[in-house]
Amino acid sequence: MEHMKRIGRTLIHKGAILDFYEDEMLMPTGKVAKWDFLAHKGAAAVLAVKKDGKILMVRQYRPAQERETLEIPAGARDYAEEPTMECAARELEEETGYRAGKIEFLMTLRTGIAYCNEIIDIYLATELETTHQHLDEEEFLEIKEYDLEELCRMIYEGKIQDAKTVSAVLAYKNKYQK
Repeated sequence: MEHMKRIGRTLIHKGAILDFYEDEMLMPTGKVAKWDFLAHKGAAAVLAVKKDGKILMVRQYRPAQERETLEIPAGARDYAEEPTMECAARELEEETGYRAGKIEFLMTLRTGIAYCNEIIDIYLATELETTHQHLDEEEFLEIKEYDLEELCRMIYEGKIQDAKTVSAVLAYKNKYQK
């Protein structure tokens, strides 16, 4: 199979979370096409499981969806080289007010492979201790607790559609709850 080759990249907009580029792509036919590309510094997410088996979730309004969503705690890296485990631990405490006694890698997810380079490393957090939330000024969220089976049911009913959350819940169920 012949491959395409990027021959140019122009920054269109530098944002707080994403940088938007227009790429010039040389097609195998020799034709040049313009493609959109979103650059992201990466993120981390955490599936936090309490001693009683309840999973911590956050409910928050997402403007892109124009509705509230139910998600696992997550956030962007503070800088591109920040270890994702540190980012996950920080986001867990900031968003939920819990600190993990044990945190382990669960999976990596690429969110939009056709147009974006975002990678989210997802961790499993256990042995949780209560601390306090440190929400960003623009964050407004509610912490909820759910049983694994209830979350799975909400996924299959279409009530939870967030890719990182769906992936994390189902991976956890497959790996740890056989």
